[in-house]
Amino acid sequence: MNFLAHIYLSGENDQVKIGNFIGDWIKGSDFKRFPSDIQKGILLHRSIDSFTDSNTIVRHSKSRLNENYHKYSGVIIDIFYDHFLAVDWQVFSPISLSEFTTELNRCLTANMNFLPTSIQEFIPRFMQHHWIESYATTEGIERVLEGMSRNTSLPDKTIDAIDILKTHYGDFRNEFYNFFPQLVDHVEDKFKISIRERDWEIA
Repeated sequence: MNFLAHIYLSGENDQVKIGNFIGDWIKGSDFKRFPSDIQKGILLHRSIDSFTDSNTIVRHSKSRLNENYHKYSGVIIDIFYDHFLAVDWQVFSPISLSEFTTELNRCLTANMNFLPTSIQEFIPRFMQHHWIESYATTEGIERVLEGMSRNTSLPDKTIDAIDILKTHYGDFRNEFYNFFPQLVDHVEDKFKISIRERDWEIA
């Protein structure tokens, strides 16, 4: 899962959110230098990634991208799944995606001193380009992937990825909806974080 799902699965604790947000940047036992709730968020991030990577539904989703993305297929599926979370956001949250993003930006700004330098440099771009809200459209997903291909080792195969998303849109959406409740159960059971505060009305 990408930024949106990771933060959504963090619950209401700001420092857990911060830990989950920076999880990819913190390696090995370095998490121990942070306060306990940030540690929890980092370990939560790792657990989400591990559960996702080992899931058979997710592996099936990734198989459509293996030819173009190989080991990076999971990165693309993380973003595709965040797309479906954003598109149907009203199913999962009582507040709007815009309100959720505003709250996340406040949280990041207030806890900037906990963020590694590389993340502090990333945050202004993350906010300026409305990274979270952009997940809600295929055009936004395209911009995210183009940016990642410029700034990371992600292959520049954005056009192919968007074509695959559009061609198999219904399949990817069904796979997300079959997988995501399993991930929520995992987080609630292992980390005692309340996610499903109301019944999801899935169409």
